[in-house]
Amino acid sequence: MLPYLTEFQGNPSSVHAHGRQLRSAIETARKEIAALFGASPAEIIFTSGGTEADNLAIKSAIKAFHITHAISTRIEHHAVTHTLEALESAGEVKVSWLDVDSTGQINLDALENLLSQNPKSFVSLMHANNEIGTLLPISEVSLLCQKYSALFHSDTVQSMGHYFFDLKKYPIHFLTAAAHKFNGPKGVGFLYMREGTIIPPQISGGSQERNLRAGTENVAGIVGMAYALKKCYANLEEKTKHLSDLKEYFKNRLLESFPGISFNGEINPDKSLPTVLNVAFPSSGEDLMLLFHLDIANISASGGSACTSGSLHTSHVLAHIGCDPHRASNSVRFSFGIQNKKEELDYVIEQLKSVLKIPVK
Repeated sequence: MLPYLTEFQGNPSSVHAHGRQLRSAIETARKEIAALFGASPAEIIFTSGGTEADNLAIKSAIKAFHITHAISTRIEHHAVTHTLEALESAGEVKVSWLDVDSTGQINLDALENLLSQNPKSFVSLMHANNEIGTLLPISEVSLLCQKYSALFHSDTVQSMGHYFFDLKKYPIHFLTAAAHKFNGPKGVGFLYMREGTIIPPQISGGSQERNLRAGTENVAGIVGMAYALKKCYANLEEKTKHLSDLKEYFKNRLLESFPGISFNGEINPDKSLPTVLNVAFPSSGEDLMLLFHLDIANISASGGSACTSGSLHTSHVLAHIGCDPHRASNSVRFSFGIQNKKEELDYVIEQLKSVLKIPVK
């Protein structure tokens, strides 16, 4: 990225040599990303990240295709749920919210029943849940959508760079991605939009991205995103094994160390992300301060348990998979990256033991 931050100062929309140099870098990145999924470069639209890409796909497709019915779940990222709720409040679409089970998985029969009653719907279901790691059977869903002439959008922000998407094989209309989720720069992402799916822009004011996203492109970010994604897929098998081993090791250490511990979401390795483990801790006097204590110990974890004012904020994901507020407030999401080592997980276990005043095995 450095040359595009320090040396090349042209505008990629300009026709002079400095501009053409940057335009070439953007189009090379577009080709590189498209090639990873069997897509064409024209199907890749650069955005500021996953949230913008989700909004572009949802709002523009519903408007362009005069769609009156959408299907989603309450455990989607807020970039999806809040967007659909806003469209429904404005009277632009009716939304059917699919129930999910205790692992966060949908019922395919229930989805087909809704599609049979509402063909040509807009279906938005994320491939991997960002809080509990549960994976959607994306190929089966795409074929169901095709059967009932529905548009299928999947937020793949959490799983991009961890799974291959064969876009020639499965009829998916929209995928969204954010570079920082696969070790790329923050503030850049992309929307995959299947060829022949014509939508209006959400941001007007210029002809960039084939009139779909006005504004001078983030050249350094785009170049960095393509580089990071290529690196992810170049050693995907090795990286996935490392992450899966970390997750399994941490899960077993937790079970050995803390009686009464349990996990939220799907923990079957074939049905969940290797990068996320959502842990429900037994109740103790330190519940509400757990994240604070972990942070002091230089451990970055997340959860919906408390904010600085001390009031509880239950995770919407945990609430909709049936977790009661008390269990949800004792839950922490741990995430794993390719740089992490087992020694670091041992350190986390020791810090948890010192914070949670409960007997250890």
